[in-house]
Amino acid sequence: MARTQSKDYPEIREKILRSSAKVFASKGFSTSTIIDLATACNSSRGALYHYFGSKEEILSHIISEHVSQMLSELQTLGEQKLDAREFLYAVSRKIMELNAVNNAEQIVLLNDWNQLDEKQKAETAAAQRKIIAIIRDALIRLDTAHRMTPKYATTHAMSLLGSLNYTYAWYDPEGAVKPDEYADMVVNVFLDGFLSPASPG
Repeated sequence: MARTQSKDYPEIREKILRSSAKVFASKGFSTSTIIDLATACNSSRGALYHYFGSKEEILSHIISEHVSQMLSELQTLGEQKLDAREFLYAVSRKIMELNAVNNAEQIVLLNDWNQLDEKQKAETAAAQRKIIAIIRDALIRLDTAHRMTPKYATTHAMSLLGSLNYTYAWYDPEGAVKPDEYADMVVNVFLDGFLSPASPG
């Protein structure tokens, strides 16, 4: 029998995903229980199962929706026809903005994606490759020195993306350096070098 959906179903579902992401980010997926998730949601196990069949299903939705949102918003930026440098700044700012807002989801993606089943892993990896390709293609457009050979193209893109994605352990989006400022710093150093004059952000 299909589950009956209340009028506030989307809001409750979103609350479950957001709260569960915080639990997984704090405790790790493997050691978190349905009781932990229900407690974080101020709910019961039975109510939680009304929306998701298992904690594995919750994990799958947290990761897939986080990666899908990232990819969709970067693709939308691509439709603006910015020049290559502006586009790279815009992409980096958007990644930092989304990671700041969805810090727990980003931690879960980085730490627990290997808990997904093989089909879900493949889908997540495919979306991530598209995100990497967006950055790689922007760098290729900027590469007047022809450093972006097939051997190094993905490595360069991953290096820049890593500087943006692996900030969760130390970066405070509420601190003195705001997400868009940090994104500009990363691009400035990546494109021009630490000792070169700062590029316009």
